[in-house]
Amino acid sequence: MTESAVGAGVLGRWGIISLAGEALGRPPEEERPVTVLLGPRGSGASETHSALMERYGPSYPFAYLRFAPGQALLPRYALGLLARQLERRLPQYRRTSFPLLTLGLLASDEDLSMTSLEEGRRSIQQRLRHFQQQAENRYGDYLAAFFEVAGGAIGAPEGASTAALALLNDALRRGRRRLPGGNRFGQAAHWYGAHPLTRAQDRWEALTELNSWRHRGHEEDRDRLDRILFSAFLEDLRRGASPSFSPRSFLLLLDQADTRYGRRFLDLLLRARHDDTVVASGPCDPLTVVASCNRWLPRWGPASGEQWPWQLRVPDGASLDDWRAHRPPRDGEDTWWYPIRLRDLQQEEVHTLVEKQLHTYPGLSPFTRLTPFIHRLTGGLPKGVSQVLQALQQADGERAPGPAQERWLRTLPDRIVLVGEEQRTLADAALDSLLDGFDQRERDRLAECAAAPDLYVGTQVLGHGEALFTQLRIRRLMDGPGSFTPALHPWLRRLLLWKLATRPSDWDAAHDLLAEHAREVGRTAARMYHRLATGRLEEVADHLLARFAELPATTWISEFDKVTAAPNRLAGVGGPLELLAALAPPEPGGAVTGRSVVRGLVAARWLWSDPLADPGMRLGHVLADGFIQLSRLGRSDNVALLNESERYLHWRPSRTTTDGS
Repeated sequence: MTESAVGAGVLGRWGIISLAGEALGRPPEEERPVTVLLGPRGSGASETHSALMERYGPSYPFAYLRFAPGQALLPRYALGLLARQLERRLPQYRRTSFPLLTLGLLASDEDLSMTSLEEGRRSIQQRLRHFQQQAENRYGDYLAAFFEVAGGAIGAPEGASTAALALLNDALRRGRRRLPGGNRFGQAAHWYGAHPLTRAQDRWEALTELNSWRHRGHEEDRDRLDRILFSAFLEDLRRGASPSFSPRSFLLLLDQADTRYGRRFLDLLLRARHDDTVVASGPCDPLTVVASCNRWLPRWGPASGEQWPWQLRVPDGASLDDWRAHRPPRDGEDTWWYPIRLRDLQQEEVHTLVEKQLHTYPGLSPFTRLTPFIHRLTGGLPKGVSQVLQALQQADGERAPGPAQERWLRTLPDRIVLVGEEQRTLADAALDSLLDGFDQRERDRLAECAAAPDLYVGTQVLGHGEALFTQLRIRRLMDGPGSFTPALHPWLRRLLLWKLATRPSDWDAAHDLLAEHAREVGRTAARMYHRLATGRLEEVADHLLARFAELPATTWISEFDKVTAAPNRLAGVGGPLELLAALAPPEPGGAVTGRSVVRGLVAARWLWSDPLADPGMRLGHVLADGFIQLSRLGRSDNVALLNESERYLHWRPSRTTTDGS
């Protein structure tokens, strides 16, 4: 893999790239999965497609399709575009052709309007010859015509490298490729006459049946036509992999396959493979499929995954052996899936990305030390990391570490980034990407729900119902495995809370309602969390001081951490030390009391928990000192307090920590 393919969305995805190579290297008839990369928008699936192109495009025929929302990409058009790309000539192989698919598309193209079956037989042979000549005169070949009606579905993956773009352009290059005619058409027609989906056994009658299905048939007939075209496509691939000096495997990349037409394509592909391989006991097709989805697919059942036989796998352990070990029985189509949850980047991967980008953007060099801040802020979402790095490039006057840089970072979500040719704030650009399809009213409601660390509680208490919660789960916008409560992705939640902070009355109302709910159900720590979010620092400090006398030290520390993880809408100016001085000024005369220590700890931990308030985690030393002072208040179990002091003094985030706690 060259550096050109290393972007935010590729780091942490090497298992997927290795899996594809493993599948491509197997014998043509060996069974392969339909790998689905599942994650929210910005999780790096498109860049993974680009990396797969770059890695395997020089060695294997490949095809790429993007099922953009709102684009009516009919299955026949999709097949035509794919076949045309897979015909690309590689030096080491003979060219693959698609006579069965081409004939099926030709035969069902224009309405023959025959008045009798005999007329239909004669008409279709004449029309095939006519279409052949027309296509070669106008486009060079018939399949190239699909570029005219559906070429917008090809495009290029987001973040595609220069090498990947060159390979894709080569696959789309037009040339004069003569259609098979004469006896070749007759041989292909025999396949349709023998196929179980056609009623007529005569080859030409079978083709007129295809034409009738499309132009005068019912929905079931059109579905049957799509099914037989997919079967023809897979059979062409099986036959194309048989002769000597032929490619033994083919790579198919499907971007945004969760859209309406993407789902339809996957349904037809899986059904054709299952019918041919399991129902008809034939060999598998030599197609390695990698699809990306930003939503849970309806055919998998509820988005909780409880009713689906698959459990999402992670990229790091992806392999054919893992697929075989976990695939459901072969009697159902679910056996062909291999769903992989795209995980967020770990802190060291964010650091690697920053270092890689220094070659192109040397101005980022002063910000390499901010890797922990970037990771805490974004939760490691690849596109979020890239967007933050873009915003940091604008910090021309704030490159040196220190108070000035901290004050600049405090308002980072309002800094400008480029989206195409348009200038947007970082928060607006990131939310538009993550919440594509949500209207402004839904976004405002979601920002209110973000006030609750438990999203389900937020939607219920604030009266926004389960529909919003379900949509977020379907779109994979929830925090990943390891979270004990259903929570928003950390990056999305921070952005929504940033927006909610610009509506002070809504901020206070949401947290007050949630605090009252917590009181009613007896969740004291949750109530104090929301009281602190509304600025009631003194009340929270008094509560935690009283609890300090009641609880074992380890239990008190756990409650302290939960309460002080509350969000804030403090002033957008000032570094962490300035904010702390304003929140918890020293006692008159410098007196050190239990209350002053706890109040200082609450204020420091509240700021430290927010990467925008304490980008460099400078308040760790303040927290370490505070726990030392707390240990001197005459407790017998102060070892836990001393350990906590040491933890903040030498802070090392865990591999899964995203919120600093």
